Order: sequence, then structure tokens, then C-alpha cells
Amino acid sequence: MGELVERVGDDDEVIGIVDRGEAIRRGWPHRVATVVCRDPAGRYLVHRRPDGMSRFPGHLNWLLGGATEVGESYEEAAARELWEELGVRGCPRFLLKFRCAGAISPYWLGLHELVVTGPLRPDPAEIASYRWVGEAELAGLVRDPAFVPDAREAFARYRASRADGRCPRARAEHGGIGGVAGPEGRSVT
Repeated sequence: MGELVERVGDDDEVIGIVDRGEAIRRGWPHRVATVVCRDPAGRYLVHRRPDGMSRFPGHLNWLLGGATEVGESYEEAAARELWEELGVRGCPRFLLKFRCAGAISPYWLGLHELVVTGPLRPDPAEIASYRWVGEAELAGLVRDPAFVPDAREAFARYRASRADGRCPRARAEHGGIGGVAGPEGRSVT
């Protein structure tokens, strides 16, 4: 058996524990936690996925993340994924969640944000390269066919929620959203 996840229903309630591969094959929703990383200037981290990835090889993405483990909250999964993929410890702030149709299969996506001030130590198995971009450039990249399809919907929902006031804009001069991950990956909030 592979990676175990919680199969969830239409209201994100747990139905049972299943193999993630089976959930994907059968179209059973499960939970995915993602993190938007910003720098103190408000720029967004965009990365290219390695060419050897099983899903969306070589594609661009602005989200870090993955499936939540059994019994793990969205917030816990977001912090774990941030450490595993980027080598940064912090407490990403939960912003919103939505049921994503998914290019591969449906899932509930929990979107988090963190201002990162310290060094990044990306896992080369997860991140081939990265750079910081402004919101206008990110909006252009999202339309590129080489962008992970599900990340487009997340970007649209993120922008809409900020526009209607549900998700405040990060203000690094006031400690940022969800804390600021500083040197050595420790949280400095």
C-alpha cells in the first residue's frame, strides 16, 4: 500500500482512510495543503518542478504542498510540506479552502501563506529552480500552458478573496501573514 490519505466528502468530512493512488484513480476527494511563499517586499515564490516528477514534470507553480497525512490538519500539513520542500520552518497562516476539480482528480485544497525572510534550502527532488516575482508577473505566468493547471484556480480564488477582504494582504513591516520564517528556518513571530 502507498501513501494513505483521508477520503473526504462534499463538505470535507472524513469518510475513510484510503491509498492516495486509489483515491486518484477512482476520483475520490482527499485533502491537499498548499503554501504561498512571499518575501518581505511582497513578491511571490515561483518554482519549476523537476522534469522527473510523475505529475506535471517541468511545470511552473506558485504553490508548495501536498496531500495531508491521516489525522493531520491543513495547517500541520502546510508547515510539514514547507519544511520538506523548501527547508523552511514556519507557521503558515490558513487563508481559505475550496473543492478543486483537479486536473488529475478532485480534492479539497487548503491555501496558506507565509512571509519568508531566511535562506531557502529547496529539495531538488521537488524544486528544480525558483525565483521571486511580483503579482503582475505572476498573473502573466499563471496563464502560461507550462503552469500547473490547478494552481491557476488557486490563484484566481486567492486574488478574489483578497479583493473582497477575506484574505488580508501580507505586510512584512508588521510581521507578515502567518509569521515570518527567518534565518535557519525558525519562525520569528
